[in-house]
Amino acid sequence: MPSKILTVLAILGISSVTEAFWRMECRGSTGFARIDPIVDFNKVSSHAHAVHGSSGFSTSATYDDLTKGDCTSCAVKQDKSAYWTPAMYFLDDETGEFSPVPQVGGMLAYYLLRGENVTAFPPGFQMLAGSNYRRDYTVGDPYSPDPPQSNWAELKQTGQSDLEQRAIGFNCLNYNKNPEASLYRHYMPNKTFTDANCPDGLRLEIMFPSCWNGAVSSDDHKSHVAYPDLVGNGVCPDTHTQRLVTLFYETIWDTNAAQFQGKSGSFVISNGDRTGYGYHGDFMTGWDPAFLQEAIDTCTNPSGELSDCGLFTSNGPLLSEDEQRDCKFRTPLALAAENVIAKTLPQLPGGVQIQDGPESATPAGNPIDHFTSVIGGIFGGDSTTTTTSSSVPSSTPSTTAPATTTSSDIQSGGAFIEDPASATPSTPDFGAADVPSTPTSTSTLTTPALLRLYWLPQLRRLRPPPYQQLPHLYAGLVEEIVWMQPVVYVTEDSVTTVTIPGPAPQQIKKARDHIMQHRHNHGRRGY
Repeated sequence: MPSKILTVLAILGISSVTEAFWRMECRGSTGFARIDPIVDFNKVSSHAHAVHGSSGFSTSATYDDLTKGDCTSCAVKQDKSAYWTPAMYFLDDETGEFSPVPQVGGMLAYYLLRGENVTAFPPGFQMLAGSNYRRDYTVGDPYSPDPPQSNWAELKQTGQSDLEQRAIGFNCLNYNKNPEASLYRHYMPNKTFTDANCPDGLRLEIMFPSCWNGAVSSDDHKSHVAYPDLVGNGVCPDTHTQRLVTLFYETIWDTNAAQFQGKSGSFVISNGDRTGYGYHGDFMTGWDPAFLQEAIDTCTNPSGELSDCGLFTSNGPLLSEDEQRDCKFRTPLALAAENVIAKTLPQLPGGVQIQDGPESATPAGNPIDHFTSVIGGIFGGDSTTTTTSSSVPSSTPSTTAPATTTSSDIQSGGAFIEDPASATPSTPDFGAADVPSTPTSTSTLTTPALLRLYWLPQLRRLRPPPYQQLPHLYAGLVEEIVWMQPVVYVTEDSVTTVTIPGPAPQQIKKARDHIMQHRHNHGRRGY
């Protein structure tokens, strides 16, 4: 089998033709506006979204509205679904103004056919992925590679909150360097890092739950679905035994655009999030279920190309990129005077405030799903109030760019290969004014020291910090010492040490998986 086909088959764990996929290209955006008919039905949404898909999208859009839309910004005309994510902005430190970050290439929605008896979305089905108000990461060290998936259960990292956090990725794009793995970095890198390492922008990624209980929606818009225990693959919970298509969104944002070069500032998601932990995505189906089911059953060409599925081409040609870009939804009257993509804005659309910590990001009366202990999130342990002082050596994150590659198989959109050594940590640089004071203790951890505790053979479990404190600033207060043994897993190119409970060191070989061809059909610097 050709190597490129094998590469595609490995997309986020695909191992055979029976686990096929296709890439729904949505080159055009139907609009940018404060509209979210799932969370804010028939109301103006709190923050701005980039929307793709059916022109029937509106503040009160239903399945019927989407299917009756007169066009779609996606390549398959039978797909009248709506796909949307928060928009991205740049906050200029000097002027205090916000500028929209240009989107590159529209959006790709991967339809991954995982598991047994994959079922088409029923009429009226809708869901969201991610948590709008999350501002911290509770599944270990966000600046280090995830442990091998085979260890997640033993580390007690298969809860839905854990999986949801691992379903988000911020991919640094440099088409002259080795590509990064998808869903590798779970936080938004700061501008210092993107300026130095990401000349082709950031690709924001989100995986949707694919396990289902049979309902078309739920009160919180996501309890009717769940992640399998490996995010995209694995076993579904007993409460959600049916398997849906696994959706995976990609949007590219030009963080290296000329208007941002040489400026000090930070990139922020439209919901006021600079951490990236609150990134999220929404989906409303606009498919005819019978048509989608036929696609699931027959569109199994390993290329993932829409043109290689006869069902998509036999009912008329795929829509051209110009046709996709021409499709727009009608702006509601309540938003007619608001331009969320104006050249500069005095504030984020809707007056959204910057929210860097979990307490500030939580609306009154609606607490977020939040663990109080970053280490407890790894091992499932509860914190106590008994503390002693301890000192932990500090370290400095590497800022070395990923190594160059001469492979001819890397696509312009960025194929990616699982290589933990290829990503570089990036601590926030929001400015001193944004950092709350650190509680007094006999020793204080630097950012890398705390976040790299996961790699120490002598793992220290920390006391939970106050909510108002940023997740990258914790006092060095130790409640207990947990002795761990290092475990090494080996890829073809690198050796990465992680720690898991165990009496002795173990050697774990991990195949190089998580390989995908990402094709946004653009050159080195966009269209």
